[in-house]
Amino acid sequence: MTNHDAGLSAIISERRQLINLAYRLLGSLAEAEDAVQETYARWYAMSRQQQDAIESPGAWLTRVASRICLDLLGSARARREHYVGEWIPEPLPDRTEWISGRPGTAAADPADRVTLDESVSMAFLVVLESMTPAQRVALILHDVFRYSFAEIAEITGRTPAACRELASSARRRIRDSQAPATPASRQAGIVRDFKQAWEAKDIDTLIGLLDPDATAIADGGGVIGAALRPIEGAEQIVRSLVQLEGRLRNLTILERTVNGQPGLVAQQDGVTVSVYAFEVAGDRIKHIWAVRNPDKLRPWTTG
Repeated sequence: MTNHDAGLSAIISERRQLINLAYRLLGSLAEAEDAVQETYARWYAMSRQQQDAIESPGAWLTRVASRICLDLLGSARARREHYVGEWIPEPLPDRTEWISGRPGTAAADPADRVTLDESVSMAFLVVLESMTPAQRVALILHDVFRYSFAEIAEITGRTPAACRELASSARRRIRDSQAPATPASRQAGIVRDFKQAWEAKDIDTLIGLLDPDATAIADGGGVIGAALRPIEGAEQIVRSLVQLEGRLRNLTILERTVNGQPGLVAQQDGVTVSVYAFEVAGDRIKHIWAVRNPDKLRPWTTG
């Protein structure tokens, strides 16, 4: 194998890492895939001599992908201001989180899987959405992917000290907003109890499973009937859930892993119509994120 062939093999093997990085930075599978495709397009646009002159193709790809994501984050903020209702990160399907091809394309390469850990939990991604693009990039590159602040400085065009401060302020924001972790088995039990009470229309049990000050946010992307603003308070949330089931006949509620955490999926005639992610604090559900935008749910039906 020539040096060039070895380099080619190395850059192709970087794809999974790049998808993992881009999804965390952008909160969207479709946008992450586009960013990675653009990264590879820039690599292949170079001459063979230019490619061979790059000492570490993997580092080059990461740097380029990060810069593309940084640019996309700036334009995404503007787009989301015009989005109908609330915008929630795109939920990752459990087990078959395959994203190398658009839904409906041929079977995807296992190397394109997103690794599920706490840095893709919905609670974590929602906090990332409140950060500046530079904070988000500094935190993800340093805390999740273990890049040095000197390397991050090169990507963001800031000093290493400024990048360290960006990551530090991002970390504080996460600490201030997230509830102490509840063991996964306990979370799963609470979500299961919630599902059973919802199916039984057991209003009192549902209210008891929710923190009195719980919030529910739905991302419908313009879907008729999706709440346009956050719903606050246990009783209000339960009322909206019961109304939803009344409106959608033959709703099947399934227990599924959503972004690595216990969640629920609502299907109608085999088509996923809602994906629910939860944040549990102690023995109560503190936050519910409901994604109903069909564009974000295609991988859940076709995957």
